[in-house]
Amino acid sequence: MSRVAIIGTGFIGRAWAITFARAGHDVVLWDNDPKAPAAARDYIAGLLPDLDANGLLNDGPDKLLSRLSLSTSIDEALDGVVHVQENTPERLEVKQAVFSMLDEKAPREAILASSTSALLPSAFTGHVAGRERCLVAHPINPPYLIPAAELVPAPWTSQEVMERATALFRSIGQAPLVMKREIDGFIMNRLQGALLEEAFRLVDEGYASVEDVDIGVRDGLALRWSFMGPFETIDLNAPGGIRDYVERYERIYSGLWPSTQHRADWSGPVLDGIEADRRATLPADNLVSRQEWRDRRLMALITHKRDAAAKIGS
Repeated sequence: MSRVAIIGTGFIGRAWAITFARAGHDVVLWDNDPKAPAAARDYIAGLLPDLDANGLLNDGPDKLLSRLSLSTSIDEALDGVVHVQENTPERLEVKQAVFSMLDEKAPREAILASSTSALLPSAFTGHVAGRERCLVAHPINPPYLIPAAELVPAPWTSQEVMERATALFRSIGQAPLVMKREIDGFIMNRLQGALLEEAFRLVDEGYASVEDVDIGVRDGLALRWSFMGPFETIDLNAPGGIRDYVERYERIYSGLWPSTQHRADWSGPVLDGIEADRRATLPADNLVSRQEWRDRRLMALITHKRDAAAKIGS
């Protein structure tokens, strides 16, 4: 296996470290704060027993931890790596400076990938001499539980680099969304944003409660969406497939379109009501325990999907 550098060891960097190490790569952790890599390793060690109990580690916690190394030297961290995963703060000037440094110090064949969720790769790689090897590899956090990862090229990212990145992420168990070109929000935030816009509108205009909207997704749409995407869903929802679905139902959606052409003010009065409803359902003091519950449920779902796929394939 190859050597991978994690640059920035906050929550995203730690999650990527688990993902790469679980797949057998040697992973070196580096952060501008010299104490951060050790804290990241300790945090990772605390997560591994739950992952192992759900069958989501390949070799067990000790083996995974043995693949993690810590470095306070950026030159040492980048020595011999084939992939660099950058996870520094979401500030343009920071990304620009970091990518200049990475391009100067990393081996010429190494891929330079950013975990940014908001910045276009063209905004912080255009000045880099080796800009053809730069791209965004944005995870759906945490990537060790959720396999989808958006691979977003800048206009100058080479096709060869995109192909190598795609192969690498597939090899570590991710499901890459390989974009043809960059756009604000990439794929996932645009899809999620469309759903959130409608959710806020329905509550803001008094059509539904917060809980009813959540029920509609949790106990309705999400049951299919946990193993099918929207195009496959509609392809299977009409006798003749996707064209039949469009011929039957497009007029319904075109009729809804005018009522969706305005935004609810997310930070306006509707937010007070939504927050009050959520805090009545889940007190603020219980947020952390509920987040841990969410991750355990994700582990169980991933295990179920993996086992179900194995049975179907056997």
